[in-house]
Amino acid sequence: MSLKIETRQVGDVTVIELHGKMTIGSGDVQFREQIKAILEQGQKKLVLDLAGLKYMDSSGVGELVSSYTTVTNRGADLHLANISGKILDLLQITQLLQVFDTYESVDEAVKGF
Repeated sequence: MSLKIETRQVGDVTVIELHGKMTIGSGDVQFREQIKAILEQGQKKLVLDLAGLKYMDSSGVGELVSSYTTVTNRGADLHLANISGKILDLLQITQLLQVFDTYESVDEAVKGF
């Protein structure tokens, strides 16, 4: 199962829903291109909804960090929502939970701006 990405607007916030796996060669480049396209549209507030993300390898983690850097460098903000299970464990182990603004729900993440 590869990565499926869906986007939607909640007011002036772009919500990016990830479904499936983000691994090397499967979703990492697709994810990078999606973030780039959203920023090029002038969007400044992004929420990454990880509820449907089932698995992420080190390449996926790298893309998450890379996208955070890209978003920040463009003067935009990226919030993470609905992190659970193995993804939460992975972000704790890599100490990335201290880097990202994380929220339990998309609604909370949207309100966090």
